[in-house]
Amino acid sequence: MNTKPNTDMNDDITFYMQGWEPQHPPKAIVCLVHGLGEHTGRYAHAGKALNEAGYALFGFDLRGHGQSGGPRGHFPSLATVLNDIHNFVNFQRQNHPHLPLFLYGHSLGGLLTLTYALQHPEGLQGVIVTGAGLRSALQEQKAKIAMVKLLGALMPTMIIKSELEVAGLSHDQTVVQAYIRDPLVHDKVSLGLGKTGLAAIELCFARASQFKPPLLIMHGKADRITYPSGSEDFAKLASQTNKDVTLKIWDGLYHEIHNEPQQAEVFKVMIEWMDGRL
Repeated sequence: MNTKPNTDMNDDITFYMQGWEPQHPPKAIVCLVHGLGEHTGRYAHAGKALNEAGYALFGFDLRGHGQSGGPRGHFPSLATVLNDIHNFVNFQRQNHPHLPLFLYGHSLGGLLTLTYALQHPEGLQGVIVTGAGLRSALQEQKAKIAMVKLLGALMPTMIIKSELEVAGLSHDQTVVQAYIRDPLVHDKVSLGLGKTGLAAIELCFARASQFKPPLLIMHGKADRITYPSGSEDFAKLASQTNKDVTLKIWDGLYHEIHNEPQQAEVFKVMIEWMDGRL
């Protein structure tokens, strides 16, 4: 595992990056965008699985997350965080100019990945998203939505708790307990981040039919944190004009399908899908 801090991605935030590379030269690189409140360190096992198949996995901790700088759980705007992702992707392209590049995003990272790929489809070999935050329990909390819409611009740094249902992450209790004990995990969400998420959701559904790169979109059918209906609806809209959209709903799986007991099957589907697009 290689780790590297980077201070040149955007404004004065220091970003933490890490990657997992196979023993032999990789056939492609996969750029990871993680979920709300977590960090790239929780994807070491994903890196190992992809390495064994000949892929390199690189990720960075989003601003306000993990070992990156910035107030915990805060995004100033959608444009800012998309620029962070753009700079990270370009950094990997510069380091691996001759390799195909895939994007892989989970949960909030899945939502951001779809939004980014809508705006920057060029040069993407394919996009994989799991548990995308297109629809979630948050949207049923009308008071929170109203607060985000009303105060998001006036008090963007105001912090509220995410109230994420930790038990809904995985059937594997070791995963749940590790998440609870992880000092780099937090439950903080700023109103600015909430506003960013709502803007991303609106943009994704408004422009889904314009999605150009090959897309593998997967969701756990028993996910109570983000709802599979969001992935189903996005895939339906995207497939109106894009003939390479694959939707897979995993029966019985919770939110983090890559951390479920069936994770080997999940990685196998991801790898075979990428192999088919090289």
